[in-house]
Amino acid sequence: MAQVLLKVKALKVAYGGIQAVKGVDFEVKEGELVSLIGSNGAGKTTTMKAITGSLPINDGDIEYMGRSIHGQGPWDLVKQGLAMVPEGRGVFTRMTIQENLQMGAYIRDDKAEIALDLEKVFGIFPRLKERRNQLAGTLSGGEQQMLAMGRALMSRPKVLLLDEPSMGLAPIMVDKIFEVVRDVYAQGVTILLVEQNASRALAIADRGYVMDSGLITMSGDAKNMLKDPKVRAAYLGE
Repeated sequence: MAQVLLKVKALKVAYGGIQAVKGVDFEVKEGELVSLIGSNGAGKTTTMKAITGSLPINDGDIEYMGRSIHGQGPWDLVKQGLAMVPEGRGVFTRMTIQENLQMGAYIRDDKAEIALDLEKVFGIFPRLKERRNQLAGTLSGGEQQMLAMGRALMSRPKVLLLDEPSMGLAPIMVDKIFEVVRDVYAQGVTILLVEQNASRALAIADRGYVMDSGLITMSGDAKNMLKDPKVRAAYLGE
């Protein structure tokens, strides 16, 4: 039976004076791709920030590989194999593509392996390889999203958290990003995907959770959720 890598227990988070997350429970097992869907303002990004230590939690707990990570910062968690690609990408605009990717390996000192992983990332994102010496700030939104994902992969994550990777992208680039998510998952990386594009997110996931007004309101097999009339009406525009 697959090990539970990430477990969120009765999580409560207040953000900007608002109780954004009101007691959330969910888990991600090793080898899974789990999608957390919901409308804008449901509390999805706040949950992700709490998991990665960039927002304090008010109550509840977060366990990673069976141990509480409450109070640990993003730096410590990346070292343990928990990496996040944030909403808005957060690339270093005045650094080159290659420098950005190398920053993703800042916790590592195995130079030969880092070089191999750099080539592996360039294999996933050929467009970045062609432009490896270009400043990140000159890239399109979709290319910056690829770079942010590549940078996270350079840390060799056990669990990759993706926060709204398709947001603001042209349809052709959305297709590419979801293709890459599938490829990364196929390579054995466990993924928690937060995404407003519910149909695309559930189509590639093993399991899904629906978040609404700071609470988990539904969960189950992702393919079954895609067929669920309530999910279709609320999130797929049907």
